[in-house]
Amino acid sequence: MPDPGLSPLQSSLPDAAARFGTQLLTNATGALAALPALPSVPLPAAGAVPEDESVPDDGPGGDGAAEARQPSPALDRILRGPTGLGTSGLYLGLREEAPALPASEAPAEGTPIPGLYYHPVPEPDPARVEEVCRRIKDWAVDEVELYPEEWEGQFDGFSVGRYMVACHPDAPTVDHLMIATRLMVAENAVDDYYCEDHGGSPIGLGGRLLLAHTALDPLHATKEYQPQWAESLHADAPRRAYRSAMEYFVQHSTPSQADRFRHDMARLHLGYLAEAAWAQTDHTPEVWEYLVMRQFNNFRPCPTITDTVGGYELPTDLHAQLAMQRVLALAGNASTIVNDLYSYTKELAAPGRHLNLPVVIAEREGIADREAYLKAVEVHNDLMHDFEAEAAALAAACPVPSVLRFLRGVAVWVDGNHYWHQTNTYRYSLPDFW
Repeated sequence: MPDPGLSPLQSSLPDAAARFGTQLLTNATGALAALPALPSVPLPAAGAVPEDESVPDDGPGGDGAAEARQPSPALDRILRGPTGLGTSGLYLGLREEAPALPASEAPAEGTPIPGLYYHPVPEPDPARVEEVCRRIKDWAVDEVELYPEEWEGQFDGFSVGRYMVACHPDAPTVDHLMIATRLMVAENAVDDYYCEDHGGSPIGLGGRLLLAHTALDPLHATKEYQPQWAESLHADAPRRAYRSAMEYFVQHSTPSQADRFRHDMARLHLGYLAEAAWAQTDHTPEVWEYLVMRQFNNFRPCPTITDTVGGYELPTDLHAQLAMQRVLALAGNASTIVNDLYSYTKELAAPGRHLNLPVVIAEREGIADREAYLKAVEVHNDLMHDFEAEAAALAAACPVPSVLRFLRGVAVWVDGNHYWHQTNTYRYSLPDFW
């Protein structure tokens, strides 16, 4: 268990859930005590709970230094992972050889957004990155025929192997990493082909998404019509990718983990449809409306599978708790605003009009582009601080090993997501606002 010296934040869990957590912890500790100790994986430090105003904060309008803070001991203990009798076995299952991480935590490429609150991460294991990149390209080309030959450079430039290895450093094997990698590539294929860069359109999007969603949540029809639906799953690249990625995911997950993922993907698709509706009516939402849309059209399906990729399961009752749902929502929201900020210049240069948080703030609040961008940085930072505070409160209220490991995995995913955006100079560049 973590050191009991955690700051006394109040639990937002019902008493029944807290008692359930205590019982699980007791059972887990007894069962795990007999397991052999396995080496833990060094992970990036997690962030601090903002307890007062004593930490200097130049903010996005300050001297241009990125707001990368040192973690507080309390939250660091929680997100470093469970410790104590029997808990070393919670880190790894059949772990391949642990990568040797460099001493430096400074990413090798890219410039972080000045004023952005984030945590540096170690460079991802290059051997794993190379292997994931090889496997995912073979899958994309040979199995699902994801893209034509002329798009190969764009696929390589996405650097999905580096992305997923950075976000899931505790994955026991490369096979586990491929769960997240296939799903990430499939989700981006749906976004590109149906919504944006490669022929996407808001017109008719609902029908396309509905049919693609059945590759995740299958149709149960009569014998007469079932074969026609099954054949439709091979009709285009997004459906082929969804079908194959989901089949692989189900092989490595429990039924409840698969159902959880389907639910989060339905959320994602609902967000796509809201944005498409606004595009069709040329509507600029209020800032709060945009944030509603972004809570659905966001990265949440990625950190929510961190336990599957890690080779364990967060029990359904604990995942469904309101406090855990709030942590996941805040993590997804903060990670998605990171995408808005790093992709800002890319979207301005693309054809058509793209909604992102700085654009919406500028138009709805009647302020200059630079001021709107810096305010969007502040929104991100507030979301990050709230995420970290809520994660610490939940860990204190329910110190079950699987809860602590899951919270740790979500925090690492958030940091890895920032790392990928910052270092992917093929895709992203910063505006000249400083």
